[in-house]
Amino acid sequence: MMKKQHGFSLMELMIAVAVAGILLAVAVPTYQNYLNTNRRAVAGACLTELSQYMERVHTSSMTYNVNNGEPTELPDSNCQQTLLGVYAFTLDADAQTYTLTAEPKGAQSGDTSCGALAIDQAGVRSANGDSSADQIKKCF
Repeated sequence: MMKKQHGFSLMELMIAVAVAGILLAVAVPTYQNYLNTNRRAVAGACLTELSQYMERVHTSSMTYNVNNGEPTELPDSNCQQTLLGVYAFTLDADAQTYTLTAEPKGAQSGDTSCGALAIDQAGVRSANGDSSADQIKKCF
């Protein structure tokens, strides 16, 4: 009389590994897209916060490029620290205008659909240089 064997055959194990591989191949890009979208939303909120800072500078100095007698620099805000390594924030200001930009880098650099986010003194937002309503709705 033969004893009945318990366990998995090699074929069953290979099928399980293949199914897990397929699920992983679908899940990882979806999760990366989710992370990119969330970081982009935080970057948009950070640009709005920095824009409010620039308006306070203008209120006190009547110019965007000078703050308390010194050239205006962006404050070291919490939102910038949160996005350290995935967005670089820059300011381009003169007396009457400014543009704040969040340039993707590192893990976010693969976000080519929206790319660099920007906002100016008039509140005009743009993504990849496009300020159309559809682009803003998708990227901010």
